[in-house]
Amino acid sequence: MSNFTAYRIFEEGGKSSGRFVELTLEDLDPGEVVINAQYSSLNYKDALAATGAGKVIRRFPCVGGIDVSGVVKSSSDERFKAGDEVLVTGYDMGVAHDGGFSECVRVPADWVVLLPKGLTAFEAMSIGTAGFTAALSIHRMEQNEITPEKGKVIVTGATGGVSSLGIQMLAQRGYHVVALTSKDSEHDYLKSLGAKEIMERKDVVMGTRPLEKALWAGAMDSVGGETLAWLTRTMQQNGAIASFGNAGGIELHTTVLPFILRGIHLIGIDSAATVMPLRRKIWERLASDLRPGMLAQVTQIVPFTEFPQVFPMMLQGKLRGRSVVEIKHAG
Repeated sequence: MSNFTAYRIFEEGGKSSGRFVELTLEDLDPGEVVINAQYSSLNYKDALAATGAGKVIRRFPCVGGIDVSGVVKSSSDERFKAGDEVLVTGYDMGVAHDGGFSECVRVPADWVVLLPKGLTAFEAMSIGTAGFTAALSIHRMEQNEITPEKGKVIVTGATGGVSSLGIQMLAQRGYHVVALTSKDSEHDYLKSLGAKEIMERKDVVMGTRPLEKALWAGAMDSVGGETLAWLTRTMQQNGAIASFGNAGGIELHTTVLPFILRGIHLIGIDSAATVMPLRRKIWERLASDLRPGMLAQVTQIVPFTEFPQVFPMMLQGKLRGRSVVEIKHAG
């Protein structure tokens, strides 16, 4: 059986770290679908897992990578056949099941999505878990009756992978987008994505009252902590917050007043565990009305052998947009 290269994460001396290794198909976790990988993507969760900066990996050793796109090599499930273009994001990929940082990937058939018409394998990973999370956030807000006519939508951590794609999607849907950032050098970039206003984090007075001035119809929050607490206090009547990150901390200190006096909705976004019918629907929207119009501008390509060098910059908040790993798949 032919060998292929994979980036596997090990626990050694109580710490986790990753390195490239040679594997065979028999070394991978079981699954009905074998994929010749073409692309993967780099996410904050991947950086936490590979460096040990966060306790993300639930089983060692494990091939990293929570995303992958490619072509089916073989399948014992009738829903997929050799030659199908597919993608996989989330579930246990890269944390408890061997993931996408590999020339060959094997996964359960229930995790696999046929590549929607209108998207290439590269574009699917330019979107990846980040874009899926952004689209799911918008979908959930719209289910809670947030529309462009209701008012402004604020996006925090605006230069990050999820947020930069979310700004594009919201702007394309006609929303007035306010980008909240701590990077004063990125204003032009954020405006190019569609942000109508830029707020500097250092200039925001978050206040201490249970309810502050009502500002936002909707919010997409990647920060958590103090920022999310401030958002709960500044939402308009029946406003909705999609919460999907904790870059600013996991604690949330607020009161019930925004919920019982303004009727706000705090929506938790867990893209990894999204059920398949909704997952397919979101990917169909990502190929149509929620397709980001500036994928090329927010995406950098990283060679397979070099992608671990990106993790420190990602953890330090020095990246903007998306990083796609180009994988030369096994034959």
